[in-house]
Amino acid sequence: MGKFLFFTSWVLLSCFCCRTIKGEIFTSISQMTDLIYTEKELVQSLREYIKAEESKLTAVKSWAKKLDALTRVSTSDPEGYLAHPVNAYKLMKRLNTEWSELESLVLQNPSDGFVSNMSVHRQYFPDEEDETGAAKALMRLQDTYQLDSEAFSRGKLPGMHSNAVLTVDDCFDMGKTAYNDADYYHAVLWMQQSLKQLDGGEEAVVSKAEILDYLSYSVYQMGDLPRAIELTRRLVAIDSSHQRAGGNLRYFEKLLFKQLQESNQSYQPASEEPIHLGTYSRPKDHLPERETYEALCRGEGLQMNEARRSRLFCRYHDGRRNPRLLLKPLKEEDEWDSPHIVRYLNILADEEIAKIKELAKPRLARATVRDPKTGVLTTANYRVSKSAWLEAEDDPVIARVNQRIEDITGLTVDTAELLQVANYGVGGQYEPHYDFSRRPFDSNLKVDGNRLATFLNYKDEPDAFKRLGTGNRVATFLNYMSDVEAGGATVFPDFGAAIWPRKGTAVFWYNLFKSGEGDYRTRHAACPVLVGSKWVSNKWIHERGQEFRRPCGLTEVD
Repeated sequence: MGKFLFFTSWVLLSCFCCRTIKGEIFTSISQMTDLIYTEKELVQSLREYIKAEESKLTAVKSWAKKLDALTRVSTSDPEGYLAHPVNAYKLMKRLNTEWSELESLVLQNPSDGFVSNMSVHRQYFPDEEDETGAAKALMRLQDTYQLDSEAFSRGKLPGMHSNAVLTVDDCFDMGKTAYNDADYYHAVLWMQQSLKQLDGGEEAVVSKAEILDYLSYSVYQMGDLPRAIELTRRLVAIDSSHQRAGGNLRYFEKLLFKQLQESNQSYQPASEEPIHLGTYSRPKDHLPERETYEALCRGEGLQMNEARRSRLFCRYHDGRRNPRLLLKPLKEEDEWDSPHIVRYLNILADEEIAKIKELAKPRLARATVRDPKTGVLTTANYRVSKSAWLEAEDDPVIARVNQRIEDITGLTVDTAELLQVANYGVGGQYEPHYDFSRRPFDSNLKVDGNRLATFLNYKDEPDAFKRLGTGNRVATFLNYMSDVEAGGATVFPDFGAAIWPRKGTAVFWYNLFKSGEGDYRTRHAACPVLVGSKWVSNKWIHERGQEFRRPCGLTEVD
């Protein structure tokens, strides 16, 4: 019994002692004082958490306000909004980059509703390739229409001034896109613009040191060592501990010293003139007639003179007394004399254009070209548009348009391809090409004075339309289904012609001589759309079935 009392007393004492040890902070002012400071730290931590949440909420509200205003404008006229290439580029950038940043911001304290909504819509978002493609489109417009980066950054495009501007960070991202593609020519132009705007006091996420790092190396790649040295010195002055700057500077200086010694020249300091569009020469690319093509897109170098113009006429066209055109003949205008290109007015009514667009939009897909070696359809950087193919059975409007083309041209469309509808987006283009298929190059033709352009594009292409069994593309009928505010002309570099889109009109030309030989003068291009949305529809008419409608000529070039 005594042992039991002793044991019980010991357990109670032990429990009491344990309770005292665990709770003795409450009995110690000193320890409670420590708790005061601990609580203060917790409150500070809580305030920092609240501040972070409020900052996040403020940022989200700012995003919502900006995007709400932006979407009100964009949804009021989507095509009109996207007609400006800067708006199109920034849409690609927002959905690919900036919305992801907003998603990351919200995910700091996950919101199930937002995340699930983002997950649902993300599959429809543009990706990195889209953003890069839109950036390259701006550079393509910059080159074709000889626009400096300042014009794009400030929204100053020919014929319009917009508040669609590019920030310091936008310009930096443009330059970085070019840099990552080893396109140092455009990297210099856009990094320089980014630096200019930053020096002008604009706020930015990117630092001056980061811009100078890319800019100095890009300038070096363009072969301008004095300016590369000057820019690198600026970088070192800003950040003396920069990982690459010191080494680059020593290398550039050593390389310049060696060049001066070898050429026996004295050092000339870098030009103080700011870098602009003409400071460096644009590198040559795959297209031999690049300069001619782009000049025509700008309306320069046109070979239309008074003598040629005097041979152009306008007339009423009844399709050789076609019953459907007798009572209402079409207005026909000569666009060029040789090869003969004509334009027909009031070919498509607004209601017909609207219906064709309505049918095409759900089917639009990236336009393709035939690989010259394999004959397989594939996408290409030189053709930037989306297209859809419409059959006569799709809608009475398509059947009516097909019949109208047959009535006008006098050629059967039974063997023609389906009506192709194309929409050119930001910087949309189709570089110089032939509509017809070329046979493998015949060296005998070269002796007889074959064209250089013909030689360059005549070889190594099989009969791309052999599987159709309808022969080659004898003619092209091109409907313009929209006006284009700037750019978007159809140009023929071989003879210096440019045809500008006019809604509701159509142009027509033969791709083949009556002998069936290709007319290589008809190599043509769709110029990049600078401002606007370009809609066209093509009807490519084939040889089969035309034997009595367009009889063979007596010579090869009849």
